[in-house]
Amino acid sequence: MSPSVPLQEMIRAIRSARTQCEERGVIQRECAAIRAQFRQVDNGARSHNLAKLLYVHMLGYPAHFGQMECVRMIASPRYSEKRVGYLGAMMLLDEKQDASLLITNSIKNDLSHSNQYVQSLALCTLACMGSAEMCRDLAPEIDRLLRASNSYIKKKAALCAVHIVRKVQDLGELFAPAARSLLSEKNHGVLHGAVVLITELCERNPETLERFRKTVPDLVQIMKGLVISGYSPEHDVAGISDPFLQVRILRLLRILGRNNEAASDAMNDLLAQVATNTDSTKTVGNAVLYETVLTVLDIKSESGLRVLAVNILGRFLLNNDRNIRYIAMTSLQRIVGTDHNAVQRHRGTIVDCLKDQDASVKRRALELSLALVSASNIRSMMKELLLFLSSCPPELRAQAASGIFYAAERYAPSQRWHIDTILHVLTTAGGDVRDETVPNLIQLITNASELHCYTVHKLYRALLNDISQQSLVQVACWCIGEYGDLLLRGECQETEPAQVTEDDVLDALETVLQSHMSSPATRGFALTATMKLSTRILDNVDRIRSIVSIYGSCIDVELQQRAVEYNALFRKYDHMRAAVLERMPVIEKNSPGHTNGESAGEPMKEIQPPKVKQGEPLLPQQPANQVCDLLGLLGGSEEPLQPSPAPGLSLNTASTAGGDLLDLLGGLEPTPPAPAPTVTVYEKDGVTLTLSCEKQSDSVLTVTLTASNSTDSDMSSFTLQAAVPKSVQLHMKAPSGDFLPARGAAKVTQMVVLNNPNKVNLKMRIRVSYTSQGSAFQDTVQIDSFPGLSAAGH
Repeated sequence: MSPSVPLQEMIRAIRSARTQCEERGVIQRECAAIRAQFRQVDNGARSHNLAKLLYVHMLGYPAHFGQMECVRMIASPRYSEKRVGYLGAMMLLDEKQDASLLITNSIKNDLSHSNQYVQSLALCTLACMGSAEMCRDLAPEIDRLLRASNSYIKKKAALCAVHIVRKVQDLGELFAPAARSLLSEKNHGVLHGAVVLITELCERNPETLERFRKTVPDLVQIMKGLVISGYSPEHDVAGISDPFLQVRILRLLRILGRNNEAASDAMNDLLAQVATNTDSTKTVGNAVLYETVLTVLDIKSESGLRVLAVNILGRFLLNNDRNIRYIAMTSLQRIVGTDHNAVQRHRGTIVDCLKDQDASVKRRALELSLALVSASNIRSMMKELLLFLSSCPPELRAQAASGIFYAAERYAPSQRWHIDTILHVLTTAGGDVRDETVPNLIQLITNASELHCYTVHKLYRALLNDISQQSLVQVACWCIGEYGDLLLRGECQETEPAQVTEDDVLDALETVLQSHMSSPATRGFALTATMKLSTRILDNVDRIRSIVSIYGSCIDVELQQRAVEYNALFRKYDHMRAAVLERMPVIEKNSPGHTNGESAGEPMKEIQPPKVKQGEPLLPQQPANQVCDLLGLLGGSEEPLQPSPAPGLSLNTASTAGGDLLDLLGGLEPTPPAPAPTVTVYEKDGVTLTLSCEKQSDSVLTVTLTASNSTDSDMSSFTLQAAVPKSVQLHMKAPSGDFLPARGAAKVTQMVVLNNPNKVNLKMRIRVSYTSQGSAFQDTVQIDSFPGLSAAGH
């Protein structure tokens, strides 16, 4: 191929290549010819060759050898060469390369050029790839152009100033006066650039934000002009006058009105006018309405206006476009805590979205439905949620089950209803519930003494129908072992009586023991239940003895050990068997100094850290010895931690999705702490963690941890974990939430009760975990001193 072929022929030759090898050959020959022509002093086809090289660069092939040619062409007096040179600079150069500094002087000269299009080329290039050094050198020129008479240049200069402010925040003060004056312009392009520039300045500097709050009346007037203006062919988009500018102004008003009463009052009428007069039948109108809703919800707006905003989101839920429905539910999720009653009016529409075919819409509808559950609607909402659980996708089943458990624990109208609901979930999705569900349900059943007969009958029937749901089978085996005598009695007022023989019960337990679907833990439950029945039945003790003896040689070590110990009870300690296997007492709630079934003298245990969902980014793993001891807690201290994988003990995980909020053995609501000295113990990446202490007694201390988020992004799945020396008992109460909104809009509070009977030197380490912008983050902090307390006391 001749080196002088036009760009079109080169493209045609590349596209006609039948293999990648042939394509590379065409490009290599053409690049060699371009290099040769670059070396010629008098080259009349410079712009032609650089254009071909840019196309090669767009295909992903190396084109760095054209960088100096870009610099030379930018300095050319010819507009055609200068244009291609600037285009090449934007594509081939960036601020990390030294060649970019060579064009600084050329850009400065072109910013003063008499031709507006040459000035525009220089402005676009600086806005695209200007480094911090270039921005500092050329900022005065940009400020001068912001005050020019040419609207075309002012628009480009405003967008260039935005790039400079992002690169060098200190230069924002230079552009503030000119940006303020641009709001009086009539040209929509200049107005758009000015609003973008002011938004950038206000987001980066609180002092500038306060100054620009005076411009709220001007922005309101501009916006009113757009709303009430007639048809304008130049700016009309589907019947809306310049929706791009409207959205930008609404976004700026949201920033100016946040946490400011006066500014919010000045824009209330405008927002009501936009919300009621904007056409919602087109996507363009919905975009403006959505931005209006966000502004109303973010400022100190009137209550009636907030209800209007929620109603707009309710109309979005009826839209045929799934994207709009998804956006509406995401917004409602954020405000359901503050405007709960307003969102409740759209409960029926939200519940209908559970039947949507789109998985993302279905997930958002589930989250919102769970948030709408209250004491007044628990029965109707639970019917819908249980119906959804029976047909929901597998990836949502665990989330739905956890949400139902939490709602049932919090708002259950009666214990029987609570037990029935949990058993329904176990029957439907027993394989997807959390591990703590079994002990939590057992604790609930033991406390409902009047329902023991009803529960054991219901679980026995469920066991006969399906032994594949492991959690259900484990609870059923436990209840049969504890209350088997009630089952055999055949009398139950709450349910239809069933005639069950001793052989029937033992057959059911033996089926569980022999089933290939039973896990080792389930077999352990069944074997223990069988053994407990030996004190509750009279005629089949020999059969129980033979069943237990079979598992004395089981390959599973846990099951084998149980069987050997139970055999010893039959042989050497038969006189103690009735006392050892008597009915379990009522399980008490967690209290400071006590753990679930563990004595206070036991070493501290650690629950398993939360599993990262499939598809989420994983954090770098710490060394094994650090992971084992809750993040290397208090390494080298006199009281080292003794971690253990046993779940449900001293160390608790705080999370709304799981942990204490679903823990039926704990889960008490945190009480507001009394005023106490507060210190900041952690401050990193926008997350601030403060600590305050209150002494309850000589050995008991209440610690309140408060987290806030000062970044511009919301944080979800916010979790705090804590560890202390093994002689100190720790109890973490339920947190106030797991969502930290941006810019400190709300905080998460976590209360920790410490019991230090031995008066050891108290230390605590906190693990902070959260998800922001789709990425998971994790960090630890050690606390060696507690405010307001003497070292001797704790």
